[in-house]
Amino acid sequence: MSDIKNILVLGAGELGTQVLLSLAKHPHLNNITITVLLRPSSISSNDQDKARHISMLYDQSILAVPGDLTHDSQESLSRIFRNYDTIIGCTGFAAGRGTQRKLVHAILAAEVPRYIPWQFGVDYDIIGRGSAQDLFDEQLEVRDLLRSQASTRWLIISTGMFISFLFEPLFGVVNLKDDVVCALGSWDTRVTVTAPEDIGKITAEIVLSSKHKETFSNKAIHVAGDTISYAELALLLEKSTGNPVQRTLRTVQAAQSDLANEPENAIYKYQVVFGEGRGVSWDLSTTWNYEKGILVHQVNDLIRRKPAFCGNYSIFSNLCTHLILTLNADRWDLHELPKQSDNSRNHHESDIVHMWWVILAKANIICA
Repeated sequence: MSDIKNILVLGAGELGTQVLLSLAKHPHLNNITITVLLRPSSISSNDQDKARHISMLYDQSILAVPGDLTHDSQESLSRIFRNYDTIIGCTGFAAGRGTQRKLVHAILAAEVPRYIPWQFGVDYDIIGRGSAQDLFDEQLEVRDLLRSQASTRWLIISTGMFISFLFEPLFGVVNLKDDVVCALGSWDTRVTVTAPEDIGKITAEIVLSSKHKETFSNKAIHVAGDTISYAELALLLEKSTGNPVQRTLRTVQAAQSDLANEPENAIYKYQVVFGEGRGVSWDLSTTWNYEKGILVHQVNDLIRRKPAFCGNYSIFSNLCTHLILTLNADRWDLHELPKQSDNSRNHHESDIVHMWWVILAKANIICA
């Protein structure tokens, strides 16, 4: 019999929703209770989209508990966390700088038996401290805190970037409108990507598997949908669209130069990190899902599955890019557009990449 009885998922954004639904539909769920932590304003909101989203979760027998990861104190969060034996963090960087550190302190203080932190991304250990993306240093602090204790068993799931982000024009890799692929660093540089729906499926399998005691082994594991070089990406697009693809190169030095001129530009930070190529890719044969035989989506699957996405993506690009650059997203709900504006292009502490995905989710054009 499983010793997991009460699971808490932090956040119901793009990834959180996939994790929640995968848990709720898992054949080994049995009598395990699933709860999502949401802001009180989200739970009681009259906004139709938000109410519909929460109703969909309720229809899956998912409960909601009020809590604010940004504004609630560590002690207040610990009191909530004590009611659960397994917690999965799905909030990303949008909750603000320092939130991931506060969360791990609250979870350790509550002596939660199992924790999967928000580390669904690159391999921060390999990238190391002092990278171009300064938010990564906090992720390393979280790892240090988890490794320094023995009361909470934990697991880090490294996924690479969300697969659809390769096609996000703001990131500067694929321009579908003009059939352009821009390599970051070099054409041989590789990047690992995974679809959020697959991350949800894998996370649910890890948590609800009969061997979860072995899996929660205080370490980081790698999962992946695909690992691909920019040269391979260009060839896939040519084969799929039938059009010749123009190839351009974004060197690390060029991205570093632009970042020096705009030190708060999150996209330049990510371009440097992914261009350098350290800790952003791993072989599929070494991944947890490959070893378990779990089928996942690859880049070519996305291209084949989403012809409408490929044809209409650029229609939304300028609008969404403008929103990203002009809206104050420091205090977003995870599936809500911000209410305040800021024309200064100051992104505050929030993660511009997550901001983009929130906007796409709001527009109902998320494709991964």
